[in-house]
Amino acid sequence: MPRVLLYDNLKLAVLERQGEAIRFHPTLLAFAAHYRFEPRPVAVARGNEKGRVERTIRYVRDNFFAARPWINLDDLNAQAASWCDGQAANRPCPEDTSLSVREVFAQEQSKLFALPDNPYPIDERKEVRVGKTPYVRFDLNDYSVPHQYVHRVLTVIAKADQITITDGSQVIAQHARSYDKGKQIENEEHIKALADAKYNARQHHGQNRLAQAIPASQALLIAAIERGYSLRSIVADLLQLLDSYGATVTTNKPFTEWGEIFPNAACVVSLIDRLVHNSEIIGIEAESYRLKEAKEQALKRREIRAKRTAKNPHKNQKLIDSNISQ
Repeated sequence: MPRVLLYDNLKLAVLERQGEAIRFHPTLLAFAAHYRFEPRPVAVARGNEKGRVERTIRYVRDNFFAARPWINLDDLNAQAASWCDGQAANRPCPEDTSLSVREVFAQEQSKLFALPDNPYPIDERKEVRVGKTPYVRFDLNDYSVPHQYVHRVLTVIAKADQITITDGSQVIAQHARSYDKGKQIENEEHIKALADAKYNARQHHGQNRLAQAIPASQALLIAAIERGYSLRSIVADLLQLLDSYGATVTTNKPFTEWGEIFPNAACVVSLIDRLVHNSEIIGIEAESYRLKEAKEQALKRREIRAKRTAKNPHKNQKLIDSNISQ
């Protein structure tokens, strides 16, 4: 590594300059400190100094990039490394055309700083905020994250081929980097976990609604699970009853006889305790409405059968004779 590197006065290197007073970009200072070199911007309006920088860029543009095909970034980097070690190193040195760049570099190598063992981290880091959907926006594309991180501020670490999303020091998602625009890059596990969470939320919402309206429903649901009934269907039926009739429970048996219906005594005690908590018990000394309705329906059925018998007396007589003969 050279001891001094020349820079143009671009904003990525120089944020502000007043004569010899220069405010460098903090990232450039961190990069220079890591490799132990001095960043030195060229003087303003001094074309002879600026040419040393731009002439090298022009040489690379005209001799390497011109009409060069490449498949992807890895392929381009491999071609660049081969070109630097070949054609670029074998060209005549501009300061001494009798020597090649490779030969001059071998003479100067002992005067250069050795590179550190650990390269400087060049990954792009950006803080992003997750909205109401589990995606983060980076470089005009959306990358999925676990649904638990909605409405959170996360950090995106972008490499050339990979996007890593972290919450502090914890890595929560990794994706292949996309250079398209408007794409959604998803992890199937994130989508499946979100779908499962929505399904469970609907189930818990129904159970919570029942527990709030009818505290005793929790004991009923526990007893149903112990007997192997489907919790989903029972909750749906109870919610339908709740919507139709409200949270009113009627019974024609006293609490002392509930043990005949529920064989588990502990379940009966818990159920009654939850049922009467914060409730009003109203005793009605009258004929059961359901029993009255059942008697009326039975009477109607007998009347219908009697009318049918009166319309077809011969058919009914044949049936009676047939039964007697048998």
